[in-house]
Amino acid sequence: MMSTRVVVKIGSSSLTSSEGGLSRDAVAFFASEIATLKKEGAEVLLVTSGAVAAGFRAIGYSFRPKLLHEKQAAAAVGQALLMQAYQEAFAAHGITTAQILLTRTDFGNRKRMNNAGMTIEELLKQGSIPIINENDTVSVDELKFGDNDTLSALVANLVKAQNLVILTDMDGLYTGDPRKHPNAVRFDHIEEITDEIYAIAGGAGSSVGTGGMRSKVDAAKIATRGGVPVFVGKVDSRGDLRQAVAGSGKGTYFDTRLHSLPMKKQWLGFMSTPHGTLRVDPGAEQALVNGGHSLLPVGVKVVEGHFQAGDVVEVLSLDGAVLGRGIVNYDDEQLRRIQGMSSAEVIQTLDMVHRLEVVHRDEWITLK
Repeated sequence: MMSTRVVVKIGSSSLTSSEGGLSRDAVAFFASEIATLKKEGAEVLLVTSGAVAAGFRAIGYSFRPKLLHEKQAAAAVGQALLMQAYQEAFAAHGITTAQILLTRTDFGNRKRMNNAGMTIEELLKQGSIPIINENDTVSVDELKFGDNDTLSALVANLVKAQNLVILTDMDGLYTGDPRKHPNAVRFDHIEEITDEIYAIAGGAGSSVGTGGMRSKVDAAKIATRGGVPVFVGKVDSRGDLRQAVAGSGKGTYFDTRLHSLPMKKQWLGFMSTPHGTLRVDPGAEQALVNGGHSLLPVGVKVVEGHFQAGDVVEVLSLDGAVLGRGIVNYDDEQLRRIQGMSSAEVIQTLDMVHRLEVVHRDEWITLK
C-alpha cells in the first residue's frame, strides 16, 4: 500500500440504518477499514454521501424529503451529524479529519479547482483525511441522481489517485439484476465502457441514496478517462477495503490503459461547462478523434447556442454523438458566417483572423 493514493466513496445506503438515520456502527466500520489502509502507508481521501439521509429524521421529517428546500434543510442538519460521527470514529484511530464541501461550480472554475487541490494536498501532507461531500445546502442542480459518484471521480482525477473505490450495497455490476435474475453473472473486469455496459447498468436501486449503478458507470468513465482505475463493489467485512484496493475485492474493476491527464485537459473534459455545441461532418470527426488535428471552419455544419471566443463548446457528430470538448476561437455569430468555408474563404470573409482553427488541437479533448 506504500505510496498509494486512494479515493474512497461511500454512499448513503451504506451509512444509514434501516430506519433511515445515520448508523454509527457503519461509520465506525468504514473508519476502521480506512485507518488500516492509512497505517499501511496509503493516502486516503473520503468522498461521502449521507448528509440528507442523516438529517431528515433529526429535523422532523418522517421520510426522506423530495422537495429541494426540504433536502437542503435536512442536509444542513445532517452534515454536522455526519462529520461529528466521522471525527469521533477516526479519532479512535488517532486520525484527524477535515471537512471539504464542494459543488460542481467549484470544478467549473479552474482557479477554485486548483485552490481546492492545493488544500487537499496540504491536508494529506499533514496526515489528515479529507472528507469531501457535495455542498447540498447551497446546491441547486447538484442535488440529483448520482452526484457524489461523479464528485468522487472528479476528485480522483484532481489528486491523481492510483485507485477510486466506489462502495455500494451491490457486489459489482452484473449482466442483470441478481435480485431478480438468479442466473446473472458478475463482471469481474471491464476494459471498455460500451453502450451495452450502460444498458446493463440500468437505473437507481436504493430508496435511501440517489445514485444507482448507472451513475457509478458514469463515474468510472470519467475516472478511467483520466487514468484512474475504478472498483465498484461491496465492503461489509473486515479487510474488504484492503482487498478492494489490492485487486481482489467483492466487485467489478474498471481498468484503464491511459495515463493521468494534464489538469487543463481534465478541467476541459469533465469539469467545464459548455456554452454551445458544434456539429461536424465525418471528415472533421475523423480528424479530431483519430487524426490528432484541429477543427477548421470547413468541417463545421451546425452551430448551436451563444458563446464568445475562449468559451468551451461541445462537439458532436452529425447524428448527435458526443465527440469531445474544446475552447473555441470564434464567437457564435462569427462562426455562423464562416461555417463550411475553406480557409481561403474565411480570410476573405472576415476582416481580421487571429487563428484559423475553430478549436485548436491543444485546446481539445476527445470524449468518444
